[in-house]
Amino acid sequence: MYALAAVLMALLCVLLLRRLKARRLCMDTKRLDGKTVLITGANSGIGKETAIALARRGARLIITCHDELKGESAVRHIQRESHNLNVHFMMLNMANLQSIRNFCKTFIHSEKRLDILINNDGVPALLDWTDDGFSMCFGVNHLGPFLLTHLLMGLLKSSSPSRIVTITSDVYKYQKLDFQDLNYNIVPIFTYCRSKLASIYFTQEFSRQMEGKGVTAYAVHPGYVVGDWTSQFSVLFRIVMYVFMSMFFISCEAGAQTVIHCAVSDEVLTHNGGYFSDCQPRKLRPYAQDAGIAKKLWEASEGLVGLTSHRDN
Repeated sequence: MYALAAVLMALLCVLLLRRLKARRLCMDTKRLDGKTVLITGANSGIGKETAIALARRGARLIITCHDELKGESAVRHIQRESHNLNVHFMMLNMANLQSIRNFCKTFIHSEKRLDILINNDGVPALLDWTDDGFSMCFGVNHLGPFLLTHLLMGLLKSSSPSRIVTITSDVYKYQKLDFQDLNYNIVPIFTYCRSKLASIYFTQEFSRQMEGKGVTAYAVHPGYVVGDWTSQFSVLFRIVMYVFMSMFFISCEAGAQTVIHCAVSDEVLTHNGGYFSDCQPRKLRPYAQDAGIAKKLWEASEGLVGLTSHRDN
């Protein structure tokens, strides 16, 4: 009797785990021939899987990371998997504002268009600082993409219709922003949650400012994904997380599906500024839809990255 109960419990657990890990697939088969796609941090994880998928659709692809060897290795892997040789690497350190400015200057000079920008590069809950003195999570996950998108705005508008996809997370719901201490960096997981909430506000405010200008924006929660982000932690932590992730987390390929969906599908166009997960628009907590806070964060971010006087018409 006990053995039967144990078997039934085990089967129930297996079915539950399969359900938790089940994800929708992007079914849109649109080609991207003649389109230019920029994906930050695409040397591994979701970024690399997204890059392979979009390169297979014929896009001209530029990927970035802060390590040249890893970047060039990723390019070769993406070219091999996608059978597309029009994949290129450019150096970019999202933890350094000057690196972002230099990158954008080079990119605008060398590229004629930018059809899809995917702000994928990010860091986990780290207690560290950027080169400019910002908390690593807030600096890389929010301020870096904010400045990058700002500086590439002209190219995005001239290439319209164009899109911006920014990676966020549903952990946004566990924190709120403190405008008295946007650079908060005491409890790393809290800082991470705030940075992901900031990404949602950024997407909403950007979509409002770009309304009618041919550029749309989407925030994506890809799901909880098995990746190499644990490499920055202790061996014991990596072992524990490996066991946990193998049970509950999804693959990078599955996690990339919603990113791909928002990059190519016309279904998302009616949800400009929206938050997506599992290839569907999702409802946000009320405080995460506050247009006043989104605008306030936008203006504060302009000041932090040195763009206070900049306004797009």
